[in-house]
Amino acid sequence: MSKEKNKQEEQKEMNTNQMEEKEVTKNSSSEGDEVSTAEKEKQSEEKHEDKKDKKKSKKDKDADKIAELEKQIEQMNDKYLRLSAEFDNYRRRTLKEKMELTKTAGESILTNILPVIDDFERAIGSMEQGLEENAVKDGVQLIYSKFKDFLNQNGIKEIEANGTEFDTDLHEALTKIPAPSEELKGKV
Repeated sequence: MSKEKNKQEEQKEMNTNQMEEKEVTKNSSSEGDEVSTAEKEKQSEEKHEDKKDKKKSKKDKDADKIAELEKQIEQMNDKYLRLSAEFDNYRRRTLKEKMELTKTAGESILTNILPVIDDFERAIGSMEQGLEENAVKDGVQLIYSKFKDFLNQNGIKEIEANGTEFDTDLHEALTKIPAPSEELKGKV
């Protein structure tokens, strides 16, 4: 499209130059002064050079605009690539943190259960030695209370269900045994 415009402008210039030459010849013939063809050519060449300079300046302006737009495109592409890389790094970092969190979450629970297991081992050892029954009973009771405290610390609470009506929303039946009396039928 710009080539067509350039061609049209050149044709207009040529037409104007020809018209000016005709006017110069008319003026010179009407005045009686004869202008040499060399002078005419010089004048037409000077006009062509002036118009070419104008064209060059327009072309230079267009080239400057194009260069500026290309520079802006490069900057935008650079920003896009940096943003994309930053997002990828963020995604990788969060995935890594999630994996580490799942590993360490189970670790804290297991380390808190270890003292309870140690107490069970001591209770089993004292049972094998045949020590006093009351001491063994007290030891097991101590272990039970420690374990119950641990569960409470981790947000696990006991539901009071013994002797209440069986509710499928709250309770889960593991076994079904015959009730010892009529009053206990359908109860936990």
